[in-house]
Amino acid sequence: MSDTTSGAAQAQIGVTGLAVMGRNLARNLARHGYTVALHNRSYSRTQSLVAEHGDEGTFVPSESMADFVASLERPRKVIVMVKAGGPTDAVIDELVPLLEEGDIVIDAGNAHFPDTIRREAALRERGLHFVGTGVSGGEEGALNGPSIMPGGTREAYASLGPILEDISAKVGGVPCCTYVGPDGAGHFVKMVHNGIEYADMQLIAEAYDLLRQGLGASAKEIGEIFARWNTGDLESFLIEITAEVLGHTDARTGSAFVDVVLDQAEQKGTGRWTVQNGLDLGVPITGIAEATFARSLSGSVPQREAARAALPAEAQPWDVTDRDAFVEDVRKALYASKVVAYSQGFDQIAAASAENGWDIDRGAMARIWRGGCIIRARFLDRITEAYERDPNLPLLLADEYFTAAVSEGVAAWRRVVAQAALHGVPTPAFSSSLAYYDGVRAERLPAALVQAQRDFFGAHTYKRVDAEGTFHTEWSGDRTESEA
Repeated sequence: MSDTTSGAAQAQIGVTGLAVMGRNLARNLARHGYTVALHNRSYSRTQSLVAEHGDEGTFVPSESMADFVASLERPRKVIVMVKAGGPTDAVIDELVPLLEEGDIVIDAGNAHFPDTIRREAALRERGLHFVGTGVSGGEEGALNGPSIMPGGTREAYASLGPILEDISAKVGGVPCCTYVGPDGAGHFVKMVHNGIEYADMQLIAEAYDLLRQGLGASAKEIGEIFARWNTGDLESFLIEITAEVLGHTDARTGSAFVDVVLDQAEQKGTGRWTVQNGLDLGVPITGIAEATFARSLSGSVPQREAARAALPAEAQPWDVTDRDAFVEDVRKALYASKVVAYSQGFDQIAAASAENGWDIDRGAMARIWRGGCIIRARFLDRITEAYERDPNLPLLLADEYFTAAVSEGVAAWRRVVAQAALHGVPTPAFSSSLAYYDGVRAERLPAALVQAQRDFFGAHTYKRVDAEGTFHTEWSGDRTESEA
């Protein structure tokens, strides 16, 4: 541990913004042998980090931004770890005048990727590198090894990448960090990661609800089911923590912990951004959308109170005669629906990559999500393998492995969604995922009627199955067809 001396360049990398994530990233860097410059708007937070964790490595604390910048070796590498939006812009505005050509600014917060594109362009004009970097794994990941998704220039990654790969999670010795693509690509991929996370969490919650209502099982019993699932194809961080949460007893009441938590799920915006972007791109990320709206519905308190008082259920009572078969059906439905969520997310990455010229390697994204991040799961290896077989794979579900895996569970998936509907259990993510599956595999969709309606009221034209060209029918006249 050392203190800043006037202008002495000592640190290899700096972190400004020392709330939990920034604090843990700084400690992770120090533990890996890097000399880390520290800065925070409130100097007391900087002091507390050094006092509590100074023995973990070499820190160079500074009270002012100017001293902080002066303590960094060139080219300077500065990680900004503050709240997304205005606070990030404020830090950048304070930092940039103190930097020199070739220095690197790393935004490791959950920035919205259009902001990253704007910031990267602005700093590039000043000769600076701006690296929008997704970091997943929460506070534990930040400390012990997260999944890291850096964008920006390849030149910046050549300098910065080895450090980020060093502190990232490792799976089989392979770092969970790789160059993603130019300007906003890193933060875009992190956004989609979070959207998939929303879908994954909602699907798990729906599986829990079905087991609770269908079997009348306790939270602890369902936790044991999830623990068993975590030894098979469903093995993942989220399944693992679900088993732990369901097995936890509330110290205050002695009840199952999940039963004393208010049933209103909040969100910080990344799921909403993912859905908005899916609409902009025209990519049907229905599982992610329904998961996001399910959180919104959970918080719609006046509407839910009004509905409880007025809306009849007309639902059948549960009568599960084969408990093991029901549990297995839910497991298969959960796996199939999870595959759909990931497939949709990777479709979104492909569409955005094409639109923005990012050239994102989808197989590499699956590889760096195998460790450190929230959606880490056993089957991410299978996704990487699918894109290695065909880098231009148009649909993950169409890969031979996933076709076989999902096909094996389709009958169970249908039974689960049907039973949920008959018994009045809301399963928006399960149901929409199955509807997507049936929609994408359908020989012909009723979209033909929708397009005919559009031509009728708005002369929006249509194409024919038996002729080239675009056509319009004179609906208000003699109904003759003409080529548009």
